[in-house]
Amino acid sequence: MTHQPVTPRPAATLILVRDASHGLEVLLAKRTHLADFAGGAYVFPGGAVDSADHAPELAALASGIDDVEASKRLGVKHGGIGYWIAAIRECFEEAGLLFAHNRDEVLIDIDEHTAQHFGSARRALAAGEASLLHLLQSNNLRLAADRLHYYSHWITGAGRPRRYDTRFFLAEAPARQTPSHDGEELVNHLWIQPAEAIELSTRGEISLMFPTLKTLESISKLRDVAAAVEFANSPRPARPMSPRAGIGKSGKKLLVPGDFAYAELGKLDPEHKGTASYEIVPGKVVRVSDRVRRITASNPSVMTGPGTNTYLIGDASTGVAVIDPGPLDEDHVAGIIDAAAGPIRWILCTHTHVDHSPGAALLKERTRATTFGMLAKYKERQDQSFVPDHAVVDGERLPVAGVTLRVLHTPGHASNQLCFLLEGERMLFTGDHIMQGSTVVINPPDGNMSDYFASLQRLFKEDLDWLAPGHGFLMEQPREMVERLVVHRRARENKVVNALRDVGPGSVEALVATVYDDTPERMHRLAMRSLLAHLHKLEAEGRARHGEGVWEFTE
Repeated sequence: MTHQPVTPRPAATLILVRDASHGLEVLLAKRTHLADFAGGAYVFPGGAVDSADHAPELAALASGIDDVEASKRLGVKHGGIGYWIAAIRECFEEAGLLFAHNRDEVLIDIDEHTAQHFGSARRALAAGEASLLHLLQSNNLRLAADRLHYYSHWITGAGRPRRYDTRFFLAEAPARQTPSHDGEELVNHLWIQPAEAIELSTRGEISLMFPTLKTLESISKLRDVAAAVEFANSPRPARPMSPRAGIGKSGKKLLVPGDFAYAELGKLDPEHKGTASYEIVPGKVVRVSDRVRRITASNPSVMTGPGTNTYLIGDASTGVAVIDPGPLDEDHVAGIIDAAAGPIRWILCTHTHVDHSPGAALLKERTRATTFGMLAKYKERQDQSFVPDHAVVDGERLPVAGVTLRVLHTPGHASNQLCFLLEGERMLFTGDHIMQGSTVVINPPDGNMSDYFASLQRLFKEDLDWLAPGHGFLMEQPREMVERLVVHRRARENKVVNALRDVGPGSVEALVATVYDDTPERMHRLAMRSLLAHLHKLEAEGRARHGEGVWEFTE
């Protein structure tokens, strides 16, 4: 079913760095497992921007930058200084480091003589018993906003129950202050080299969110604090918020990066007239390019999102190729025929799950088109009515509808999962290899997690501009989308490893509650399929074993 994306909440994060004998280090803090957002992950200190952070009295106490300049740097109309203030406040509340100047514009010390005083102020601030403004005024301090350097901008992807529009800042940690986690939101902290943190994440020893990982990757290339500050202040390409207008059942709406339809609105409505739709309506034909149309089946569900997409390529002069005719639904097949701009001569199926290929037999019967695809290794949960006229092979180039479609065999979700690359437009029709708003279920034995990781890695070698998924809107920046999937799957695998270590030997039913503690319990039966796929992958790598239904870690 279709859900309206949650509006992202403004937030600020502070990347703290310092020079060490072996190179640049960053401060990472571990969030409590009880947190609603990013529980158990290592993060940079930060949090939501509160209304109090926009107080004019606080802005007046910010050294080196005012709201006009702050807003200009962030690309917002006003209120930019609030992000600097929130980053400083959150850093003090969570990590105990206070970016404040004394009368001489020198960063304050927090030593054995002042630790008790500022510790009490920190606790009162976190508890809402005192304000940042009171702390500054009562101690004759000013915010050291000039020490913070704007670094990057991240927006939580649509589909998450909590979303943040976060501005990342970078600053050298105060030399005469010692960080300490608050013991509530943050339960541990460490100074670490970025490359080492990335390696620990890869090994499953710490959990990192995607923005944290990508930030660490960028910082890992920098030798010291001076280089990090220079990099933060250097002109770099930055993706602005750049809201886009769309139309739908709720009238005209503005979408921001991270919303499901955002990328597609930019492609379908390049002049930003607000004429493209921000929702997928079953049966409605959408022209996604000069050659390609999309029509969505009326089969929305937890597994299919807004429904299964059928793509039509070509026109009257070239004939039409259909990719994924969808479920056995006479109305949908009739809609495909009506949407075709010419005679349908080719039918291609990305795989044979029952929401993608059963319509092929009915469409072939009515059009006499030739079918293309691949049979699955296992018949269970497959559309057994589909037997392709032409069994495709990996790398094959299919001359259809006046274009060339290159076949990419990308097993993982299914053994016969195919992607079709429209080479002239660098558009990849992904079927269920990549879908929008959710990770795909990997269901053994036909689904294989090792194959899925390998198939994702393969896409890094392709020159792609657009992903046309079997469920959802067009997606841009394919490399980043694939990176996100790899990071997410690796993080989930790390949770499997940690569960085997911490919970001890257990059944899939016992492990799922820990590994998928961020997933509603009603979805756990479905999640157990992918959990089993992760366990099979670990077993193949010699990292897990099982007997009599019980799994255990072997390293």
